[in-house]
Amino acid sequence: MTWLDRNGYSLNLTAVLLWPLSLLFGAAVRVRRRLYRIGFFKSEAVGAPVIIVGNISVGGTGKTPLTARLVELLREAGYKPGVVSRGYGGSSEEWPRHVTADSDPGEVGDEPVLLAQRCRCPIVVGPDRVAAAKALFARYDCNVIVSDDGLQHYRLQRDIEIAVVDGFRRLGNGACLPAGPLREPPSRLREVDFVIGNGAARGHEYLMSLRGDTAINLVDPCITATLASFRRSTVHAVAGIGDPGRFFDHLRHARLRLIKHPFPDHHPFHPEDLRFPQDLPVLMTEKDAIKCRGFASENWWVAPVSAQLDPEFEEQLLRRLATIAMSKGIQRDHVGRRAVERSKPDVSPSSEVNAHGQKAVGHSGLPGEQGPADLRSGPAGTDLPGKPAGLSDSRRHPGDAGSGGAATDGR
Repeated sequence: MTWLDRNGYSLNLTAVLLWPLSLLFGAAVRVRRRLYRIGFFKSEAVGAPVIIVGNISVGGTGKTPLTARLVELLREAGYKPGVVSRGYGGSSEEWPRHVTADSDPGEVGDEPVLLAQRCRCPIVVGPDRVAAAKALFARYDCNVIVSDDGLQHYRLQRDIEIAVVDGFRRLGNGACLPAGPLREPPSRLREVDFVIGNGAARGHEYLMSLRGDTAINLVDPCITATLASFRRSTVHAVAGIGDPGRFFDHLRHARLRLIKHPFPDHHPFHPEDLRFPQDLPVLMTEKDAIKCRGFASENWWVAPVSAQLDPEFEEQLLRRLATIAMSKGIQRDHVGRRAVERSKPDVSPSSEVNAHGQKAVGHSGLPGEQGPADLRSGPAGTDLPGKPAGLSDSRRHPGDAGSGGAATDGR
């Protein structure tokens, strides 16, 4: 458990003592964003629509599986998507870097390599996302760019902003760093185009569910097994992600008995990290498996998950993007409506269960799905006042169809 996990998700003495610093941090963030909005700091366009996927809190909220699903959705709709990312944890001395499924995660970061394997689309990473986006647009035939974890990188001009919120941990104690887990004040969520609730959604958020009931062997990917098949014994559960508890909950939902091994996010795994005294199966996340394949044992498995999104969100996103693409002169391949319809999950009420074993309620076109206007039940959190997600921010620059206005520099 990290320091923020212990102190950033409740009102405790440590958070209270750090509250003045948190107020200063929040004020600085607001000033910086304001300077971009008025043009004091310049944001740069790259010649193609840019979709930002990010969050306002520190730690994992599900941005990477959402990015993978967006790439799939855009391709089905006839676009040619590419992805840019910071390449966090990468040790490369030269940036930007082009990422393939065979790239070294130690050099370019684990999440970009994971996206390269899942998405099979052009990916460029670098701390300077503007340079990365320009390199992507110059080298590859992309007409839409998705920026993974780029909400605070305002120097990259954006057209659509999507913020992901942990549906259960929510915004913690609501304070900015260092008293709380927030990179930006909660009011920032009223300025984005869409808010996605991972695991549970409230107010005008759209629901995202992470699904996966199959394990893949690390030594021989042709060997697969259902998670249910591991119920006969206890398993070692390994997670070096922003919120390891989410992965452990996913396995517990499959009724597995776990010996939990949480690691820091982006942990650079070595063989000695996974030498456990008990000779039991080892299950890990996709992001961790990227770094462990080179020294994996025969009884090590990866448990991948995929994002399933509210069909209403997908429809609204594609509608918004079509308007932006038209204004920028972007052409897309002709695809029939059936191609998009095939991407929508066929979910029955009995299977609509989140990672915490709770069924979703409400209706948004699918039985058991939560619609954007439904009030969701769940742990205490802060409902989002203000404009519904999916409506344009009236403060954005006139004539900039769908634009998020100021784009922004690194965090």
